[in-house]
Amino acid sequence: MSTDSVAVVQLSSAPDVDRNLATAHALIADAARQGASLVVLPEMFLTLDGSQFAELAERRDIHQQLADWASQLGIWLVGGAIPMPSPDDDPRLRSACCVWNDQGELAARYDKIHLFDVNVGDAQGRYLESDRFAPGENVVVVETPVGKLGLAICYDLRFAELFQALADKGAELISLPAAFTYRTGEAHWQPLLQARAIEQQCYVLAANQCGWHDDKRQTWGNSQIIDPWGSVLTQLGQESGVALAEIDRDWLAQLRERMPVQQHRRLR
Repeated sequence: MSTDSVAVVQLSSAPDVDRNLATAHALIADAARQGASLVVLPEMFLTLDGSQFAELAERRDIHQQLADWASQLGIWLVGGAIPMPSPDDDPRLRSACCVWNDQGELAARYDKIHLFDVNVGDAQGRYLESDRFAPGENVVVVETPVGKLGLAICYDLRFAELFQALADKGAELISLPAAFTYRTGEAHWQPLLQARAIEQQCYVLAANQCGWHDDKRQTWGNSQIIDPWGSVLTQLGQESGVALAEIDRDWLAQLRERMPVQQHRRLR
């Protein structure tokens, strides 16, 4: 049987970046001690304070720190989503998910494609992610020791076509760093996660933010790992922590053979 342990990290990012980094490191180290070979951080775990994003995008020392953690702990680290400069002439930043391997090398980068420009009716009111960020364009799947990992971020979860594109590129598991709001998370987080896992017959590793981040912004928590049958293997509540589960690639292959959904697609 081919199994590997993976983990999702949940935390409540404050405006203090150093404090958030210290919390993230402690939780990553805890996951590694428990045997996780791949660990996923939440979206914008450095901070959800948008006034700091431009400065953070220029801080290469943080990238080095994350790379060092991966190599020192001997894990693959999915660095949630962090602000990074756009690779083109757009003055806005990108919301980028970087993946470091267990040697501390950058193995992949995915720039968030779908931007959260909505009014959800909570204390924050309107969210306009496109004010600060430009959308990415590329669908990214990276080969890891636990399987082919597809990369998505938060609001991407609502767009089934992205997850289909990840499956078309061979994804066996999909990571979803998120800062899903409390209001939308309470309504849609669970059914959307399970639907994506079932539709694409992939493991889904959802690492969400939790709690209050300032006097207006609250996130849903409930980070979890779901198997390709749609079963929740492990789940956190509303507090910071780590959740681990086993990835069984042999069982995944058997499931896809017994129910070859992708082969049955008629509309492409």
